[in-house]
Amino acid sequence: MENILEQKNKGHHHPISIVIEDVSRIFSELGFEVAQGPEIETEYNNFDALNVPKDHPARDMQDTFWLKEKDKNGESLILRSQTSPVQIRYMNSHKPPIRIISPGKVFRNEATDASHEAQFHQVEGLMIDKDISMANLKWVLDNFFDKLFGKNLEIRFRPSFFPFVEPGVEIDISCFKCDGKGCGLCKGTGWIEVMGAGMVHPKVLENGGINPREYQGFAFGGGIDRIAMLKYGIEDIRLLYSGDLRLVNQF
Repeated sequence: MENILEQKNKGHHHPISIVIEDVSRIFSELGFEVAQGPEIETEYNNFDALNVPKDHPARDMQDTFWLKEKDKNGESLILRSQTSPVQIRYMNSHKPPIRIISPGKVFRNEATDASHEAQFHQVEGLMIDKDISMANLKWVLDNFFDKLFGKNLEIRFRPSFFPFVEPGVEIDISCFKCDGKGCGLCKGTGWIEVMGAGMVHPKVLENGGINPREYQGFAFGGGIDRIAMLKYGIEDIRLLYSGDLRLVNQF
């Protein structure tokens, strides 16, 4: 009887924790280091250093949690809205070559619904060296998604814009559920949008203390929560933060 009770009350890994562990393991196998940074960030690291204009909508109160306190240098503080500041901190404290990912919690001041939360998790990656190209980016992400979903997937780039990369792309993978034939998960298209990426903007390299004439690199970022929802068929992001053991006990 005691053994049965022990098994029944045994703890379970949260799906977000599982995905973070899987992502970290796969990128470690690809030669990337896992880097961490503070959740309370400076306005400079979260926006200015990443080439985000002063008048960018992301700085508005609707999107960013601003703190009343300032740091010791009098700079405005926020709850980070992305994990990209980790890349800025790492570049300023390390010399190329650089290969890192930065999984972690981020915060945005927006309404909660089935696909949006005020807090969620992201993973961002950065690779800087001489002669890095979009081909390197495609190879890395191709290998990553194949290992994450356990099957050979197609990957495609669609042109897009992000202030911190140039050129920028949206990353799609072929649907792992229907093998690209079209289903409810991919909305009949055969493709699933999973993250944004691109070549690091020269200004961002300069802000990280790296000479853009000598080095170049790529960066990418996507939602860990979204990956967990796709992989495990979770339809409402709020379930990941509800504390409902009926969800967690399945893992």
